[in-house]
Order: sequence, then structure tokens, then C-alpha cells
Amino acid sequence: MSSKKTNNTEKGIINLLKIVSRLRDPISGCPWDVKQTHESLTPYVIEEAYEVVDAIRRKNDKDLSEELGDLLLQVIIHAEIGNENKHFNFDDIVEGITNKLIRRHPHIFKSQDKNLGKSWQEIKNLEKPISNSKTPFCDHIRDKVKIQPVLNSSIYISKKSAQIGFDWNSEEGIWDKFNEELNELKDALSKKDMENALEELGDLLFTLINIGRWYNLNPEDALARTNEKFLERFSFIELLLNGKVENQKGEKLAMLWQKAKKSIADKNN
Repeated sequence: MSSKKTNNTEKGIINLLKIVSRLRDPISGCPWDVKQTHESLTPYVIEEAYEVVDAIRRKNDKDLSEELGDLLLQVIIHAEIGNENKHFNFDDIVEGITNKLIRRHPHIFKSQDKNLGKSWQEIKNLEKPISNSKTPFCDHIRDKVKIQPVLNSSIYISKKSAQIGFDWNSEEGIWDKFNEELNELKDALSKKDMENALEELGDLLFTLINIGRWYNLNPEDALARTNEKFLERFSFIELLLNGKVENQKGEKLAMLWQKAKKSIADKNN
């Protein structure tokens, strides 16, 4: 990076820090910004992160740039609150992540020979070993997932359990588990045991998430793609019916669905 670009970046960050500090001023600042806390801002952090992901999935660089700015603003506001409470500041955040990147990439920075040859996860486990933690493994996991959407929680639980060796030994094992859970769901539904069916549906979904992890397929990305595909096909049907999709016969909708599926596939090929 050239010195000119570096200077512009530094000036931009400093200016943003000053603006947020001014917004947080108890006397002359914005009333909404002044009253915010780490806790009150939690929904906005999640919202901005999802909007970044949405822009990435849509491959919209203009929106991505804007949404990354919104997400950066959340970091800056939390840094300002931390600074006001004398807990940490923006410099602490930058120094912390900088040191972590260097520490976990010894093969690049050659600064910590004792970690050479170790993976990111191995170095992370040395820094924060779950097995030696005073917090039991399951309690540690619960603390991490309790504020996440349930799909993200399941992905996290699946990954962390696999990292400590709780996993299938082969592809056959995980597919056997899938078929077992599918049959148990079918059995519960055939008996109209809806309470058990709900439990078995959860087991089946959790197994599918593990299948995604096993084959390095992100379940959330997969579901987002399916959601978009469904809406695109249904929009096609709406156009064919001039928006009158209610009270149509199932057979007609099924026929139009296949037509939409073929038409969209042909357009994309």
C-alpha cells in the first residue's frame, strides 16, 4: 500500500472516530447515540452482519461497500463505549487482532517458532484450550449459541463437537444416521405422535447440518440459495397468472411450477 493511501486510510479512521465521539457527547451529541450501550446495540450488530452477507450473496459490490461501512460503524461505536468506560478502546481492538493474526500464522511471520507446523485451530486451542477451561464444554457452547439464530447455533455445535472428536468415522456412518432419523420421523408422523415428530424433525435437520459440515457445504448458504430460487420461480408463476395466485388448483400450480423451473433454467444456461 502506498504512503498516500496509508495516510488517507489513517485520516479516514481518525475522522470516523472523532465523529462517533462527538455523537456520543453527553451534552452536544445525538440523544439516540448517547443512550446506546453494548447491550442495546446487539441487534444492530447482527442486522448489519446479515446485510453484509446479503450483499455478498447478491454479488453487489456497491451495496457491500456500504454495508461494510455500517458494520465498521458498529465496531467504532462499541470501541467508543469501551473507551468511555475505561475498559478498552479502538487501539486495543486493532492491537489485539493484529497480534492474533501474527500469532496464528507463524509460517508467514516466522515470529513464533514453537507454533510452526501447527494449524490455526491447533494454535487457537493452545491459547484457549476448551478441555482445560473452568467452564464445562457444554456450558461453553451454550454461552456461544444462546443469542444466535438456531441454524447458526446448530452449525457451531456441530463444528465444535467434531473438533474434540465427537464425529462419524465414515461417510456411511453419517448417511446411516440420516436414514435412521428420517425413518424415525416417518414413524412418528404415521402414529400421529406430533410431539415426538417435532423432536425427530429437529434430529433430522441437525443430521443434515452435519452432512453439510462433512462435505464442506454451508447449510445457511444452501438454504439462502433455495429461498431465492423458490421466490424466483414463484414470481414467474405470479406473472403468468397476472398476480392471481390465490384459489388456484394445485395441479395447475404444479404445472406452472415446472414451467417456471424449465424457463429459468433455460435462461441461466
